[in-house]
Amino acid sequence: MLKDETIDLLNKVEKVFEEESNLIRIESGRVIFVGDTHGDLEATKIITERYLNSGNKLVFLGDYVDRGPFSAENLNTLLSLKLEYPENLFLLMGKHEGQQAIPFHPADFWERLSPELYNRYASVLSKLPLAVSTANGIIALHGALPDIKNLEDINSIELGDELWHHITWGDWSNAEGDHLGSSFFSSRPLFGRNRFENTMSNLGKNVLIRSHQPNAMQIMYDRKCLTIFTSSAYRSAVLQRTIAITDLSVEVKTIDDLTLETV
Repeated sequence: MLKDETIDLLNKVEKVFEEESNLIRIESGRVIFVGDTHGDLEATKIITERYLNSGNKLVFLGDYVDRGPFSAENLNTLLSLKLEYPENLFLLMGKHEGQQAIPFHPADFWERLSPELYNRYASVLSKLPLAVSTANGIIALHGALPDIKNLEDINSIELGDELWHHITWGDWSNAEGDHLGSSFFSSRPLFGRNRFENTMSNLGKNVLIRSHQPNAMQIMYDRKCLTIFTSSAYRSAVLQRTIAITDLSVEVKTIDDLTLETV
């Protein structure tokens, strides 16, 4: 995509994101949750061609760039589809979209941009929503749950603040406890079972769907926390490109009430 075309795309999609709040509520239909794609254009094309239609909602959980070979193409494809299907495609913020707040590595997509495009992408992606709530008991976001009392508190979270850092950078441990500290090397805050159970109770939700943490157990906390990845950057014998599907007419009490598919 040429520079002028890219800037035009960013200008148009920025207006769409400005109309969305931090919290997206989905009340009906079928929802497909997609983990980190990290420059895996093939995965994005397979999923959008298969599922993006009037009967479905697609929720991408962040981290669209870096690591994979087609970061720009992957991101621009998703932004173009957001313009075409604004009510059916939702792009949440991951840590790789928060470059304006916290620089990170690897950042090969960002490092290849001209200063002008760097600033435009950073500004537009800083406006991405943070979480999705469904009517059948699911909350979905990139990393970990912030310490909040109700769903509406998500709308008050600001780019770069502590709660934003928890959502976009936070990891989970199968240990007891709440905030278990942060990694010295990655600055990723770590949380335990107490944080999960208390916040899920506050939010009135049964299952968390998230991505972000390739070394996490896929299923945790009595089958109520699901970690998925949808990128060949993480594909292995135990970590395949996975999506999660739910019909909002059916209550989700545990991960067993979801359909998991590989692509």
